[in-house]
Parts: sequence; structure tokens; C-alpha cells
Amino acid sequence: MPDSKHIKYILSEDEMPRVWYNIVADLPRPPDPVLHPGTMQPVGPADLAALFPMAIIQQEVSTEPYIEIPEPVRQVYLQWRPSPLFRARRLEQALDTPARIYYKYEGVSPAGSHKPNTAVAQVYYNKQEGVRKISTETGAGQWGSALAMAGAFFGVDIEVFMVKVSYHQKPYRRNLIEAFGATVHASPTNLTDAGRSILAKDPESPGSLGIAISEAVEVAAKSGGSVKYALGSVLNHVLLHQTVIGEEALLQFAQADDYPDVVIGCTGGGSNFAGLAFPFIGEARRKGLKTRFLATEPMACPSLTRGIYAYDFGDTVGMTPLVKMHTLGHDFVPAGIHAGGLRYHGMAPLISLLHDEGIIEAQAYHQNSVFEAAIQFTRTEGIIPAPESSHAIRAAINEALEAKAAGQERVILFNLSGHGHFDMGAYDSYFAGKLQDYAYPAEAVAEAQKRMPQVVL
Repeated sequence: MPDSKHIKYILSEDEMPRVWYNIVADLPRPPDPVLHPGTMQPVGPADLAALFPMAIIQQEVSTEPYIEIPEPVRQVYLQWRPSPLFRARRLEQALDTPARIYYKYEGVSPAGSHKPNTAVAQVYYNKQEGVRKISTETGAGQWGSALAMAGAFFGVDIEVFMVKVSYHQKPYRRNLIEAFGATVHASPTNLTDAGRSILAKDPESPGSLGIAISEAVEVAAKSGGSVKYALGSVLNHVLLHQTVIGEEALLQFAQADDYPDVVIGCTGGGSNFAGLAFPFIGEARRKGLKTRFLATEPMACPSLTRGIYAYDFGDTVGMTPLVKMHTLGHDFVPAGIHAGGLRYHGMAPLISLLHDEGIIEAQAYHQNSVFEAAIQFTRTEGIIPAPESSHAIRAAINEALEAKAAGQERVILFNLSGHGHFDMGAYDSYFAGKLQDYAYPAEAVAEAQKRMPQVVL
């Protein structure tokens, strides 16, 4: 029987996982190859060496089911891991639902989100290969602050291109990046060819993650090897590092003597959803379980629900390798919603594959509905969530209400991937009634998708 009294499930330091889980070993079919942007042929390790250290490249293509977490990385993890699993009992009571709602809380990290799980690993592997500087992008600033923190821990310089609309919406997240010692720019900038080309077309461009990626990749690619690049989501190795979340959650559900019927996470590039869901997907596939997996996204940038499953660039200018993913078109620029971390034109190839196979469901929400759910969660559970994470809360509440209407028990697990302490400007806009619900821009997306590369394999 499920535990009937506890609110919080905690693992000891000794119980923290010692391996990351690689879902590639349990996929229904092999991942599609990554293509070189110039030749349109599958890339090899040498093609990626200008951007990533070899250890990261090996993880990107690994088919091993588990990969050991290096001890120096585990030692940093122990500052906030294992993270708690909470039973949302007061939220359940407020909803008067027979559902049992759990959430894995990643806001306990020093940077306030799940992002350090991969930031620490990536900076560690770069440091091991003698890299002294890393360039990156960030949307809402959670990734930028996480990489800046990891850079401070390992003595590696970090340069961050932050999406301009978020740079101005979230000044305190920018300040946190600077407090950790990194340099941060409002992207698009005049510092790169990519940034200058965007500004020439639109001097008032609000920026996007795709544009910021172009700038960060250019800095690394033109450095002659002195600068490497780090990505906070999308690629296989990033999702791999996040699976420490789900591996912990499996152990915590054993403590609770319970198991989820549905696992939920918000998706921009896909890292926090994958981190929680992938270990459960692997177990479900191996054991024939009927667990559902639900990815949530904004209506203003609905890559899974409205995107095309095709090869596309990961950045706006077209400097990165091409990956097969659900995409709105690499030069699509979404509206400036407050969930800046979800404003990405594409979805992680592994998540896209699983969605294409019907293993993952997806749902998009308007931001006012998302903030409504965030406030209800805050007033019952006492944690103010990041706008990104609140998409998962919206879905969890909907699932609980559906269970109530059906008179059925339902065990719901979602990833509360970060707190909203640096997002109070967004909440201020919500309370003032100033948030706009941006409709799916069908015409703009259709035009962007026309400019996608045509790939024939």
C-alpha cells in the first residue's frame, strides 16, 4: 500500500546514483544520424572536436545502458543531491481529488534549477582536457547561471549569450551569472557575424535561443580550439546527465511503496523532462508497464504539438550540425513569453523519436493558464515555481481533476525543475493582468518551415 503519512522522501548521500542512464540502449529503433551542415553527411568525432571535448563526444554516440558519474562530479552533486521527492498533499486536498500527486524538486540546487546536473559534468570534462574557456547560450538564464557556477567551481571562464528579451525581463538572473564570475551579453550582439546578420535584418530583434546558440557556437568555432561550446539541452549527452533525477525518483518511489501512472515535465529543448522520464520509460519498456509520459510546452512555441519531424539546424544561422527533431523551423522567433527557457524552435532528437513512436504524449498551454496553476501550487505547497516548470504543474492539476471527474485513483509525478525567485517580474505582470496569451502563429511557422534544409538520405 502507498505510504499514508509522509510528505517528503529523502535519500542519503550514499544512495545517490553512481551512474547516468542512457535511453539509447532501450529505444525502439536507433537514433537518426547527425549530419554535417556543409556536406549533409553523418558527422564523425573529428567534426565535433572543435566544439566539444572527446569525453562528451563519446557520450553523445554511446549505446551503453549506463555511464559512470565521475567522482569529482558526484562530490559537487552532493551539495544539493539527492534532491527531495514531495507528496503534494495540500494540493490534493485543495483539488479534492483521489489522485496522488508527487513532484521531484530540482530548485534546491545553488543555481535554483536542474541545469547544474549537466553543467558540472560538462565543465568537468572540458577541464580534464585542458579547456580554459567555454561559450554558451541561455534563455531564461537558468542554464547560464548553472554553467557559470560550474565554471567557478572548476576554474574555467564562461561567456554567456543571453536571449535579449530575457536579459531585460530577468535582470537578477543575469546578475547571478555575473556573481559566479561569467561574462553575459544580450543576444543578438554586434560581437559576432551571426549577431550582426540578425540585427541587420531586425535591429529590434528580441532574440531567441537559436540566435544565441549561433553566437556561442561561432565564438567557439573561430577560436582555433582555445574555446569550447556547451549546450544546456537538446543533445544526447545533456539528457544523459539529467537522468540522475529519474534514477533518484525510482528509489524514492520504492520508499513510498507507490509508482506513477503518468510522468510529466515541461519541454523547451527537453532536458528536465528527459532527466525525470527517461529512467521510467526504460523501466516501462523492460517490464511492460502502462505508465504514460506527458511533455508540456507553451502554445507560443509548440515544437512537439505543431512542429514538423524533420532534419533541421539547432541554431538560427545554420552553423550547427543538423539533427532530426520536431521543429518549427530554425529561424522561427517565438513571442517573448516569460517562460524563456521554453522558447526554442526544436526538440531534443531522443524525445522527438519517442514522440514519433507514440511513447510520449505532448500538450501545449497558454501562459495565463500556466500562471494560474503556478499560483494555486504556491498557495498550497509553498514553493513559487519557475514559469517553465509551471507548464508541468498545469498538466498535473489537469490530470488530478480528470481523475476526480472519473472517480479514479491516479498517481501523478512531475518535475518541478526550478524555483521562480528570479521570475517575479513575470508574476508581477500576471497579477497586473498584463500577460498575453499568444496564439500559435501558424503563418509565421509555415514560412519558417519552408526555409528548412531539404535532406535526402
